[in-house]
Amino acid sequence: MEEKIFINNRRGQKISVLIEKSENQRGLVFVMHGLGGFKEQPHILLYAKAFFENDYTVVRFDTTNSIGESGGAYEDATATNYYEDLEDVIEWTESQSWYQEPFCLASHSLGGMCIALYAERYPEKVKALAPTSTVVSGKLSMDTHAYRDDVREWKKTGWLVQPSTSKPGVIKRLKWSHMEDRLKYDLVPNVHTLTMPVLLIVGEEDLSTPPEHQRLLYENLPGRKELHIIAGARHTFREKRHLEEVSKIFNQWIKSL
Repeated sequence: MEEKIFINNRRGQKISVLIEKSENQRGLVFVMHGLGGFKEQPHILLYAKAFFENDYTVVRFDTTNSIGESGGAYEDATATNYYEDLEDVIEWTESQSWYQEPFCLASHSLGGMCIALYAERYPEKVKALAPTSTVVSGKLSMDTHAYRDDVREWKKTGWLVQPSTSKPGVIKRLKWSHMEDRLKYDLVPNVHTLTMPVLLIVGEEDLSTPPEHQRLLYENLPGRKELHIIAGARHTFREKRHLEEVSKIFNQWIKSL
């Protein structure tokens, strides 16, 4: 059964939340998109489907300041506001009859950093963690090939302007303050708290959150962990063969939990 509702975040903005309740619930998962994403992107749907087919109740949501159904403007997007929306959605679910702890968290890119930060802060609440193509730190991401050529102009003009690949025709304009905020965050110093099972997946040709960043995280994870590098894939999994490979990895991992 699928239900869409709108809740308010701590700033009074509307968050669009989609709940798929499992009839034989054996777990709960929150699935989050990345920067400028939305809950219906193919890879986000794939993560949700893998959990739902394994009897998890799935909560997907659009963060504010993105291009989904929630409030705010993309130009105001920050890692902080995405993270706070994740906290607010989880807090809302705590009053629901189907709420269950510990729960799983799955996400992509900037969302990956958000769910990992949450797990570092509240490890007792998190059963397992899947931060795919995750941002590891603001500093590392600023120095990647994806951003390096843009940083000087972005800082000078105050804007990063890019077309959306997920929603053709949408132009994404992002303030420099986004990067200033992102630079506050780094997963590595507290990675030792991530003792739950962790699944890392990244595209071989990812320029935003490259395999070497994922290896840095992987090597420092203390518990059960997996790292999968998808041959020929870029930052966002879009091609059918890549999505099929990621789906298989997710299903095997979820069954092992």
